Amino acid sequence: MTALTHPAPTPFLLTAPDDTPERCQVPERPRLRVARLFRTQPLLLDCGVPVSDVRLAYHTYGTPQDTATLVLHALTGTSAVHEWWPDFLGDGKPLDPTRDYVICANVLGGCAGSSGPADLPPLGGQDAPLTLRDLARAGRALLEQLGVKRVRIVGGSMGGMLAYAWLLECPDLIEKAVIIGAPARHSPWAIGLNTAARSAIRAAPGGEGLKVARQIAMLSYRSPESFAATQAGQRAPGVPAITSYLHHQGEKLQARFCERTYVALTGAMDAFQPSDAELRTIRTPVLAVGISSDQLYPAAEVQASAALLPHAQYVELNSIHGHDAFLMDAGDLPEQVSGFLTA
Repeated sequence: MTALTHPAPTPFLLTAPDDTPERCQVPERPRLRVARLFRTQPLLLDCGVPVSDVRLAYHTYGTPQDTATLVLHALTGTSAVHEWWPDFLGDGKPLDPTRDYVICANVLGGCAGSSGPADLPPLGGQDAPLTLRDLARAGRALLEQLGVKRVRIVGGSMGGMLAYAWLLECPDLIEKAVIIGAPARHSPWAIGLNTAARSAIRAAPGGEGLKVARQIAMLSYRSPESFAATQAGQRAPGVPAITSYLHHQGEKLQARFCERTYVALTGAMDAFQPSDAELRTIRTPVLAVGISSDQLYPAAEVQASAALLPHAQYVELNSIHGHDAFLMDAGDLPEQVSGFLTA
């Protein structure tokens, strides 16, 4: 197998205090923090590898409390919720820092400040495989360090699948969970898409394969109707708009993401296959959200997973924009999520 390499790390800036009068008149900008975990006792990964001195990068919003709302990001997401989910974060929104203590951490294995595959001990000369349960256990250690004893979870896409892992791994910790655009386990279709993406990365390591992987993924994140509405025609003579769009998306991801992280996290998602019996043991109230035009995780799959949970309700976001609608075309979903979380 061809070795995969990290791109040059993105510099993460921790905001330093500024005591000028002008700065004191405005709220503090959300800033990245990095926790050091498992320094005295290691985290034992499901593959059997012990991991010590784990870094998790995170953002918090609002006043620290022992009850918090935990946001679980998507595959290529970061902990900076204010940058990628403005429809959900803010005064009067589902993630309201004036009312709640909101936390989001870049997952173990990520590449936005947390310990990534290159930082973990290898297994058999390869990157140690991670599981979604590993990610949940690492996240729980962060909550313990922050003094959080109970959480409400909100996760979309990979974050929604990770929410299922949290519900199975940490049932004592979770009051409610919102799972958006995610089934409890991957279908052959979803695994096939990830397999093709990983094959592209391994065939062309160093960045070119990651660009192709992103192009494959973007086709599954939107719908034919969405592309017909937004990517018809040409942006340059002789070049279809969809071609320009996919090349642009590949370039953007290659500039900020790690191919080894992409392989590790998609592998963890594909391997997460809880049984129906396991899902029926989840007693936590859950709001599951399907997306009407989702090509990656069809609404029927999301609904079928929710139907196995004893205390779940299902709603559907109606949009032409496919899987990514929860990020770009949320409609009345913020109001529905707020109602569930505050009920």
